[in-house]
Parts: sequence; structure tokens; C-alpha cells
Amino acid sequence: MKELNIDELKRRFQEKIDNDIKIEPKDWMPDDYRQTLIRQISQHAHSEVVGMLPEGNWITRAPNLRRKAVLLAKVQDEAGHGLYLYSAVETLGADREETIDDLHSGKAKYSSIFNYPTLTWADMGAVGWLVDGAAIMNQVPLCRCSYGPYARAMVRVCKEESFHQRQGFEIMMKLASGTPEQKAMAQDALNRFWWPALMMFGPNDADSKHTQQSMDWKIKRHTNDELRQQFVDITVPQAEMIGLEIPDPDLKWNEETGHYDFGEINWDEFWQVVQGNGPCNKDRIDARRKAKEDGMWVREAANAYAEKRKARLAKKAS
Repeated sequence: MKELNIDELKRRFQEKIDNDIKIEPKDWMPDDYRQTLIRQISQHAHSEVVGMLPEGNWITRAPNLRRKAVLLAKVQDEAGHGLYLYSAVETLGADREETIDDLHSGKAKYSSIFNYPTLTWADMGAVGWLVDGAAIMNQVPLCRCSYGPYARAMVRVCKEESFHQRQGFEIMMKLASGTPEQKAMAQDALNRFWWPALMMFGPNDADSKHTQQSMDWKIKRHTNDELRQQFVDITVPQAEMIGLEIPDPDLKWNEETGHYDFGEINWDEFWQVVQGNGPCNKDRIDARRKAKEDGMWVREAANAYAEKRKARLAKKAS
């Protein structure tokens, strides 16, 4: 059988993409496509795992047993999401431990939002409502990602993120309708998390070096700015409904465009956080590095057991 040249392979690959045929692990794919997915999926996995830290901070201090149980379930979900995604990135030939080491060394990034502290219980509401709400906006289109394992993993992730978003909104709604002190706490959490939530969608389209290629490959279906605008349009009426005020003096409804106009994001702050200079960057990485080091004995014991079991089965088979 005649071996196809690289141009023909690329043509057939793009034809699959254009026809919305999923790319599977054993299919031929350009190395740039593979590396883009490894970068994106591993960073997504890191974000799920690091995202457990600001929430885990409140498990022992949840105001009642119901809130504690719900928060525990949410943190457990985030751990599961990380495992799905690390498994997905392995289908691309990446080594899971190497991707985790890249996180610990600072080579790999994760969502900038998780470098902000959770100071009050209301922050659990703001994180669920705003952060998971922004995550859903980003991730629902990924269910139609051109790479099959990533798209399929995202179906369950998005269903669980929807639960997280509703849980956060319920917290904010209860606080906003409570005592003046509780409403003030909810407003303070919204004030602190609103702009970082908008930053979650990434840089403006003009400054994003990956967006256009990811769109051409149908890894992404919408640009950063499109998703950010959708998030603002959906979230502002929710805030109004529960009596909270979006902390943006430039926010207003635009009759001509049918969208909300909003103020300029502090991009200097965004890039500082991305580069590792946010309020909690060091704490987050130190916590993940310590977790790996403290759990090393578990992995070593599991691997030793697996090797012994494999040897016993081989001996029995012979």
C-alpha cells in the first residue's frame, strides 16, 4: 500500500475536522494539534485539582451539616474531573507524572482564578456561581471538541459543573436575602470575584496566540471575547434578581447590540497572576507539591503490589 505523504495526511485530517468527524487517539494528527491538546487538557486537569484548594479551605468551617456535605461532594467532583482529564491527556501520548511535574515546576499553568483567596463563606457562593458559571460557559462547547476523548470526558464534567453553579447561586441567594451583614458579605464576595471571573476566559482575542488555530481545528468553538460576553449577559440579570450589584460603573445595557457593555479588565493584574505573582500562586503550588511528596509512599506501595500480582499471574499462567 502506497504511503501517504504529509500533505495528503494533513488534507484528510482537516477534512475530518471540517465534517465534524471526531479525531481518535490512533488516528493520524499533526504534531501541533497533539501538542495544543496536551497543553490545553493538562492545564484544564491542573485547574480542576488546584481548584479543590480554595474550597477545601472551607469544608471544616461550613455553617451546617448540609452545606458541609454539599461542599464535600463538590470537591470530590473536582478531583474526579482532574482524573478524567489526566486520563484523556495520556491518550495523546503524554506522561501523566511529567505533566504534573510541569505544574509543580511552574512550566504548566492553570486557571488564574484559583490564585485568589477565599476569605469568607460567601466566597463559596461566589466561586460556585461565578467561577463554575464561567467554567460551564467555556466547557459546554468542549463537548463538541474535535478530539473524541476530550469531548466525551466533558459531557460528565459539564453536568457536574452545572450542579456546582446552582449550589453557589443558592448560597448567594440565601445570603442576599438574609441579614444586612449576610447581604454585605455576599456583595463583598461578588466585588472580589467578578473581575477575576471575567479574566478566566483568557486574554482579549487580539492578544490570544492560540485561539484562531484552535478554532480552525475545532478544539474551541468560540473565541475568548465571545464567551466572556455571553457570561456577562447571563450573569448580570441573575445578580439583579437577588439584589446584588455588579462592581462595574461602566456596565450598561446596549440596545443596539443587544448585549451589556462592560468596563475594561485590568490586564496587568491578569498577566501578573498568570506569571505566578498572584496572591496565592506560591501557596497553591506548594500545597500540590507537598501532596505529591506526602502521598509518594501510597503510589510506591500500589506499584509494588501491582508488580507482585503481575508476577504471580504470569507464574500461574506458565
